[in-house]
Amino acid sequence: MPDEVLSADILDAREGVRHAFFTKAWGGAGAGFADHGMLQDALLVRARMAGHLRVAPERFLFCRQIHSSNVVTVGDVWTAHDSPKADAMVTDQSGIALGVLTADCVPVLLASLEMPVIGAAHAGWRGALCGVLEHTVEAMEKLGASRQSLCAALGPCIGQKSYEVGPEFPAPFLAENPLHDKFFKPAFKSDHYLFDLSGYVAEKLRGLGVASVAMTPADTCAEPDRFFSYRYSTLRTEERLVSAIALA
Repeated sequence: MPDEVLSADILDAREGVRHAFFTKAWGGAGAGFADHGMLQDALLVRARMAGHLRVAPERFLFCRQIHSSNVVTVGDVWTAHDSPKADAMVTDQSGIALGVLTADCVPVLLASLEMPVIGAAHAGWRGALCGVLEHTVEAMEKLGASRQSLCAALGPCIGQKSYEVGPEFPAPFLAENPLHDKFFKPAFKSDHYLFDLSGYVAEKLRGLGVASVAMTPADTCAEPDRFFSYRYSTLRTEERLVSAIALA
């Protein structure tokens, strides 16, 4: 589908907020990092996405994602060469779009229903486990948004049927909470499991007191015509999907 964009009803209903889960049809906007620079074609794709969000290309911001719990509070814009190492951003500034890059991890877009405060997080299993969601909610609170006023939309990510993990993988999740065994189902291969990453992220957000959480019914690994997928590509591409949110 040409220029397909997915969205979440809970964010569509929030006046003054624009958001998008861009699909593969828009082209690759996440490749080309070399010496802190991006290839020109990726910049052009991002500029077209910025137009869809109705922000200036230079105000469409991304971090250098490192699977961490680091969160940046955005006041001033930066260039691609100066982007901070972090996996989430929050802001109360209008005309700025917060972008995250994913290729199986969960993109999480958040907005307050009461205050002009938004957030965007890259939630892979490492970041989700080590606190990126907690730190994002806390950073939004510091800008004046109560967590009870927040709504969160989870974008396209790898589905449980596609996410096979080894025998050692569940241990840190079960150490966090033994009830997290519900996110693991036996895989066909002995001592392997199928992990429900989006279910884990959604439960974390609800446990933090986020008022409303919506999930996108998509599996990046099982739908290669629509989405970039790290697992499907088997490392043959650096491309990533873009998810973004902005205050009008």
